[in-house]
Amino acid sequence: MNIHITKTFLTTLICSLLIIGCTPSLIQEKGVSVAPISQISVLDKVIKKGIIRVGTTGDFSPFSYQSEGIDGYQGIDIELAKDLAESLDVEVQFVQTTWSNLLSDLAADKFDIGMSGITIKLLRQREALFSIPLLSSGKAAITRDENVEKYKTLNAINQAGVRVIVNPGGTNEAFARANFPKATIVENEDNLTIFQRIVDGEADLMVTDAIETLVQQQIHPELDAVNPDAPFNFFEMGYLLPRDHTFKAYIDQWLNLRQKDSTYQKIFDAELEKIKRKAEGE
Repeated sequence: MNIHITKTFLTTLICSLLIIGCTPSLIQEKGVSVAPISQISVLDKVIKKGIIRVGTTGDFSPFSYQSEGIDGYQGIDIELAKDLAESLDVEVQFVQTTWSNLLSDLAADKFDIGMSGITIKLLRQREALFSIPLLSSGKAAITRDENVEKYKTLNAINQAGVRVIVNPGGTNEAFARANFPKATIVENEDNLTIFQRIVDGEADLMVTDAIETLVQQQIHPELDAVNPDAPFNFFEMGYLLPRDHTFKAYIDQWLNLRQKDSTYQKIFDAELEKIKRKAEGE
């Protein structure tokens, strides 16, 4: 009897080990083992469909923007999206999104990758992945020429009566609300008309990515960037991705190669030169 029990026990144990060895690793969730569901990579889906869907806001120069009289999107990330599609031998399809809906649109599978000068934030990384960084930057102020000396520090901006204009849903609004509780926060529906409102005196300044302040001071001669070389904080930009490490590995290597072979820098420089020529009326 004892021999029979021992043999049965050993047989059961061996079978169990074989089953465990042939199944995916189990995930412990609240004390319960849950087997992960096998999924097809976004990379495979993109190649099979022949289309990569790129989510973009179209309101953040020089990365993604729209110009009057020109159909479609323009910018650094738009040109890089076309290069990415070419590397995959697929077509690119641009999908309109907004800063406040970036994560929800990604979760709803409305696009495969977000490319729009997107800041890498820990809060965003709780729900998604990012590519390796594109560049590092920080927040800086932009205001009318005559007010540059008034708004050189966070404390100078954080004063009653100072009107700080923001586009809702992005890092600019989050930064303003966290750092300027005494100032008046003026919400603007989009990021495209903000700078003209500063020119027109409807707001005193905006705090945005330093690179955008440099671009906008060229477009609007009445405005000046405030300390863009010494921004208020530090952050990096990257491409927003679903939780798919196979897809991320491809995007990271593609971007790494484009940075190493100077493709990224050439596109970056060409876009800034185009904006400068347009501002000068050429």
